[in-house]
Amino acid sequence: MKRDGKLSGVLHMLLHLAETREPATSETLARAMNTNPVVVRRLMAGLRKAGFVASAKGHGGGWVLSCPLSDMTLGDVHAALGAPPFLAAGLRDEQSTCLVEQAVNTALGSAYAEAEALLVARLHGVKLSVLAEDFHHRMQARGLSPKDFHHDV
Repeated sequence: MKRDGKLSGVLHMLLHLAETREPATSETLARAMNTNPVVVRRLMAGLRKAGFVASAKGHGGGWVLSCPLSDMTLGDVHAALGAPPFLAAGLRDEQSTCLVEQAVNTALGSAYAEAEALLVARLHGVKLSVLAEDFHHRMQARGLSPKDFHHDV
């Protein structure tokens, strides 16, 4: 079963944007994320609508953060992506007339909804600035400084 990596990928792009001084083009972000620039533009559109990024066209244009990482949570970014479901598991037949399947659906549906709600609540408690701090600690632990960061994004 293929996992949806949109949230992870967008978080990666946002952290890269926080480390760069210049706008990053969709093409540059796409190369860094091993995807297509159209995919990057689609993902970033929701972030722009939420006020997290801005873009400029033309020479010297590209994507930039439009608010500090401390103003964004993982849950906010998830919501900006359209709040895709986290759980790949689902019900076999949601409209079943079978009473056994209805009982199964009630139990599983309730458990799935509770798990999603808990995860979303936890994500809203984590600011992106915490991820950036973790990244900086990891760089320091390896004896690297921000100037050693590869600004290919």
